[in-house]
Amino acid sequence: MRQKIVAIFLAVILTGAMAGCASNTGEEKVSPENTAGTVSDEESSPDKGEGTDSPEKITVVLDWTPNTNHTGLYVAQEKGYFQEAGLEVEIVQPPEDGAEVLVASGKAQFGISFQDTMMPAVTGEDALPIEAVAAILQHNTSGIVSRKGEGLDRPKGLEGKKYATWDLEIEKATLRQVMEADGGDFSKVELIPSTVTDEVSALRSKSVDAIWIFYGWAGIATEIAGLETDYFAFKDIDPVFDYYTPVIIGNQEWLEENPETAKAFLGAVKKGYEFAIEEVEEAAKILCKAAPELDEEMVLASQTYMADQYKAEAEQWGYMDPDRWNAFYNWISENQLSETEIPENTGFTNAYLE
Repeated sequence: MRQKIVAIFLAVILTGAMAGCASNTGEEKVSPENTAGTVSDEESSPDKGEGTDSPEKITVVLDWTPNTNHTGLYVAQEKGYFQEAGLEVEIVQPPEDGAEVLVASGKAQFGISFQDTMMPAVTGEDALPIEAVAAILQHNTSGIVSRKGEGLDRPKGLEGKKYATWDLEIEKATLRQVMEADGGDFSKVELIPSTVTDEVSALRSKSVDAIWIFYGWAGIATEIAGLETDYFAFKDIDPVFDYYTPVIIGNQEWLEENPETAKAFLGAVKKGYEFAIEEVEEAAKILCKAAPELDEEMVLASQTYMADQYKAEAEQWGYMDPDRWNAFYNWISENQLSETEIPENTGFTNAYLE
């Protein structure tokens, strides 16, 4: 689904819509078919209510259906951390044009996005008024999964294999760079349009040989299914690809006008993710309670993996290293993957973290 989502988002940008303003793998982006529970046009900016003690209303729009990327949000809601911070938080699923456009329009104050796919939204003359305010994971857990023993445990192995592509320039440039670093030739990869909805089924049927996944969900799914795979992570090949994905984004104008509320929100979210790190089983149960359609075994296995990813070696959950953020956007500029050169520190801030 990710190819459809990103294509829609880029289409919105390229057609000037900005001027007016990825099987359910769980880590892919919003699907046009999945718009239940989204924010309506009638919903607007947060409302403090009439009384001085009334909680301030905050809307958070996800990137996709609930999954372990989002556990900290649901923990903060279930354990009362938002309430303790004086907030009434609604977590909603995204509309067709995604979290970025909704946050930029002010219909949601916060949303979930990714450093790579938010790039077109934060660059150029029509840049949207959004910025990343916290990293949900400290490292990029995405990479290429394949059937075990077919030579795709390294980038060069993609030569002559069928890769399910979203046909995005950043995607193809990433593959080209890691393959060339391994002595491979990207032109020898058989690119087929991705229609993958279930990675396990796609690999078992041999309709594709290689798929770009986020290991914390789709990789765990292959383990649960008993499918033996090979996998390499992009960040292990080249550190420039250790960018931030996913991230929490916010509306810049709202953030500037409500800095203390933003800090209160992120403080509560931080407590939610710290709980998920320490209390894996209970956090998994909280997510399943919020999204009962999820498989409990899958969620627990994913949650166990993610507990080591939310904070990793960082001293503080949510912190984004400027050097790592800028390195990826500098790579985009150097490879002319953006219409304009991207200035340093574009699209993110640590100012609202505790």
